[in-house]
Amino acid sequence: MTVGIKKLAQALSKLKGKKPVIHAINNWVTAADVANALIAVGARPIMAVAEEEVEDIVSRADALILNLGTPDPSRVKAMIAAGHRAGSLGRPIVFDPVGVGGSGFRIDAARNLLSELKITVIRGNAAEIGILSGVEGELAGVDAVRGPLDRPTAVRGLSRKTGSTVVLNGPQDIVANSHRMVTIDNGHSMLGQVTGTGCMLSAMIGAFAAVEPDTLVAAAAATAFFGLAGERAAMTAKGPGSFKAALLDALYTLTPQALAEGAKIKEAKSYGDP
Repeated sequence: MTVGIKKLAQALSKLKGKKPVIHAINNWVTAADVANALIAVGARPIMAVAEEEVEDIVSRADALILNLGTPDPSRVKAMIAAGHRAGSLGRPIVFDPVGVGGSGFRIDAARNLLSELKITVIRGNAAEIGILSGVEGELAGVDAVRGPLDRPTAVRGLSRKTGSTVVLNGPQDIVANSHRMVTIDNGHSMLGQVTGTGCMLSAMIGAFAAVEPDTLVAAAAATAFFGLAGERAAMTAKGPGSFKAALLDALYTLTPQALAEGAKIKEAKSYGDP
């Protein structure tokens, strides 16, 4: 099955029509940004983190986002509890391994999540995906300063290892599963000047996956959509502050037709293609 422009636009139409509930166990640095981004695109966020309630909350949600940005033992336990319930109900789970190479605790937490849960989509920067794939990666804080030289191979390897669709974000985004791969050239450098944009994108992927059963289409649509919103925001922004506001406005106003016209996506002719 191919990933066509029409399918991306249809996924956005379904998202705006269905207004899915998205349960995000998010890091506390970007929780409000993620919630606002989800509202802007038409989803309904809930940011419950207490282990005592996450199973009930996720039972009433359409997708689950697990964000490793500010981990602690209780939060990891809550992620696993919510993930087990989401998995039993067939809800998509998106994992954002923020800063996974920064400490042994983060690496162990990520490994536990990946071994315990059936993750639908893993989204990270080049270093995070490289580290999880076992190839290579280096972070400065949570920013990627070095990733795998062969990024398509790292993405494919992690997908085969986990059974997840994998999204690697960079100057060119790569989205792949066990038998398909696409590259996306939407985006703008200003997205790297505002904290939380990666977290917002992971939430977007969860929102699209809540309404689009083809996970690769959902991840590609969300990635192209978010990148295109960044392009539009940069047209009017004068700096990071105005860019952040303009990004929310772009997420709110970007239409399925505009996505179809502006998405820069290319599907590999065969799985071996770069």
